[in-house]
Amino acid sequence: MKKIFFSALTALMLFSCQNEQTESSDSSSNLSTNVASRRGCASQQVLEAQLKADPMLAIRMNEIESFTNKSILTNRLVNGKIEIPVVVNVLYRTAAQNISTAQIQSQIDVLNKDFNALNSDYNNVPALFSGVKANVGITFVLDQVIRKSTTKTQWGTNDAMKKTAQGGLAPTSPTTKLNLWSCVIGDDILGYAQFPGGSSSTDGVVIDYRYFGLSGAANAPFNLGRTGTHEVGHWMNLRHIWGDATCGSDLVSDTPVHNDPNFGAPAYPHYSTCPGTPVEMTMNYMDYTNDNAMYMFSTGQKNRMAAIFVSGGPRASFGI
Repeated sequence: MKKIFFSALTALMLFSCQNEQTESSDSSSNLSTNVASRRGCASQQVLEAQLKADPMLAIRMNEIESFTNKSILTNRLVNGKIEIPVVVNVLYRTAAQNISTAQIQSQIDVLNKDFNALNSDYNNVPALFSGVKANVGITFVLDQVIRKSTTKTQWGTNDAMKKTAQGGLAPTSPTTKLNLWSCVIGDDILGYAQFPGGSSSTDGVVIDYRYFGLSGAANAPFNLGRTGTHEVGHWMNLRHIWGDATCGSDLVSDTPVHNDPNFGAPAYPHYSTCPGTPVEMTMNYMDYTNDNAMYMFSTGQKNRMAAIFVSGGPRASFGI
């Protein structure tokens, strides 16, 4: 089990990363027309680019981490129900990209099931992890759908879809509503999210339209809405379970140390080669497995998410 920690040194290490953001493109030659075969989430890469662009972000995120740890240790977590209104921004060039309201609602339904342990595969959690599987207890309600036609063939990961000046749609009331964008991202990226601490002008989650909600058998193995669950987990301050480093830390105490991301549908038990050779929690929503192979959050992750909604937390305006 990992020790929870996050220091200014960690923030500075993130700040020094040299990964560049994927640029949006209007060139059809760069457009990926094939459905992704492996999960690709750009949240960490986007964070690293934001840290480079905004030196104060590392400080804000360090303060959030300190607040999160204090809230968890003192059990000052949110009581009662948190209901999050969701605004969905649809950017489309073709009729297929202009996803239906039914498909949009299916994503909201998946979020409500996955964050409330109502998903049908919740009972598939192995006995080894049954003591830490969690009902997060956060619900979502569709507030508004905004649609906009575009000539762009793909948007990349530089937040262009969130900016009206670049042809996108600005977030609606981002301090009190979760904004989702459905569009063509490109480069086999399924989605990405902004972590707490970033600018409200770009806050929210982006999901490629092909992996938004119950998007149909043609887009398997990512057609069960779990891209949304994974990315909303990032929006609620969860890191990838392998800590974006070999045998890294996801800053949660009850998730095993993973070597690296897992893809597909790993057979259980899947052992890590990290110290102690723990069984990896491959069915956790924050791994990179297929939609039908991920079906749980842990108690530590639940506490980490709950802490951001406490009075004084980075998303306290969503708490009730």
